[in-house]
Amino acid sequence: MKIKEHVPNMLTLLNLTLGMLAIISVLKGEYSDAAMLILLAAFTDRLDGNFARKFDVVSEVGKQLDSICDFASFGVAPAVLIWSFTLEDFGTSGMMVAIIFTISGAYRLAKYNVVEFDGAYIGLPITISGGIVALVTLYGLNYSLNTFVAVVITLLLSYAMNSKKLRIKKI
Repeated sequence: MKIKEHVPNMLTLLNLTLGMLAIISVLKGEYSDAAMLILLAAFTDRLDGNFARKFDVVSEVGKQLDSICDFASFGVAPAVLIWSFTLEDFGTSGMMVAIIFTISGAYRLAKYNVVEFDGAYIGLPITISGGIVALVTLYGLNYSLNTFVAVVITLLLSYAMNSKKLRIKKI
């Protein structure tokens, strides 16, 4: 096997590594670093599929690995970030909002692993949802972020990930 055949999965695993580093950054209270790591993971996620198609090494294992890594980087890491940054102020309700975001992301990824892709996403991709949470956190670090607004944004993103009314053409 040639090295180029491993590039897509190496990028996918880099995505996972960045997601885990984001979670560790949250645990250390380094919210800005965590948000930037999530955004960097989104960039690597964009590259892995492109390289898989370019090198003609698309595989079922790669597809499954991508979903697992996306779940960590864009389902778990952003939920932990927004919960620790602001939703924690809402107690159990804030925890439930973070859990709903994670569950919505997991369901979306599972659904897309068994459905044929027709060139357009139904619902907001988890990568975009996680990226928005990271951007909202960065905004809140530089300005003021009302906890209620964070709850509303997180719940809207949770809904949007699985909304049949939202259709986004893949670029």
